[in-house]
Amino acid sequence: MIPASFDYVAPTTVDDTVRALADAGEDAKVIAGGQSLLPVLRMRLAAPTKLVDLGRIVELRGVREDGDRLVIGAMTTHYEVQRDPLVASHAELLARATDTVADPQVRHRGTFGGSLAHADPAGDLLAPALALDAEMVVCGMDGRRTVPAAEFFQGLFTTALRDGEILVEVRVPKYTGWHAHYEKFNRVAQAWAMVAVAAAVRVEGDTIAEARVGLTNMGSVPVRARGVEEELVGRPATAETIRAAAARAADGTSPAVDGNADAEYRRHLARVLTGRAVTAAVGA
Repeated sequence: MIPASFDYVAPTTVDDTVRALADAGEDAKVIAGGQSLLPVLRMRLAAPTKLVDLGRIVELRGVREDGDRLVIGAMTTHYEVQRDPLVASHAELLARATDTVADPQVRHRGTFGGSLAHADPAGDLLAPALALDAEMVVCGMDGRRTVPAAEFFQGLFTTALRDGEILVEVRVPKYTGWHAHYEKFNRVAQAWAMVAVAAAVRVEGDTIAEARVGLTNMGSVPVRARGVEEELVGRPATAETIRAAAARAADGTSPAVDGNADAEYRRHLARVLTGRAVTAAVGA
């Protein structure tokens, strides 16, 4: 199917982008890598009057350090995140989760910020961003503001982005010396996660000093597995500790029921995958 006709603009600055969105009103759409939007346009599930392309805005690309944080531009591709040495050193969980995103073609075109702004609960980067307490910097006509990941994801394909705002960058605290793993379960290679678990841990000696665990596709938004974290912290990094903690992975979750799995099966997967993810992260 051919998309409905629309006007197209490709600004070169964030300010010009915000003005273009303001001029176009609510019928405008932003395109980043296009991996989610283009299929929707082709099926005419969306018919914007104007498409605003972020691809020419240089300031939205790249990874840099800012004190105790990494700053990842919203238009940085998955491929670039996968291979960036700063991400590998200070936010290993993001690199490991990005490794599982779709296929190499999509990772070369799809963008870090685009995935987060799309807010698909089965997307692989939402739970890691939540687990790592990332902050989203967004920009609109009223200027820039910072939104914590816990407040950014608000529902199915819904974020805290207001009309006329774009995601500019993501600020992630450094987790230098932490170890991480992303455990994903899907029916076929390169498919969306039926359930996945993002785990990052810091071990001192034989003890788990800190732990962060996020769940993918266990609700309409990514979920922080607080019960698992509580059971891990301060305890020995053993198989017994991990097994007891993983039993709490599904606490407080509301997984969807669809053609892939019912809610109880997803809860079972969350417990199993949490055990695997934490075990891989601590090397137990």
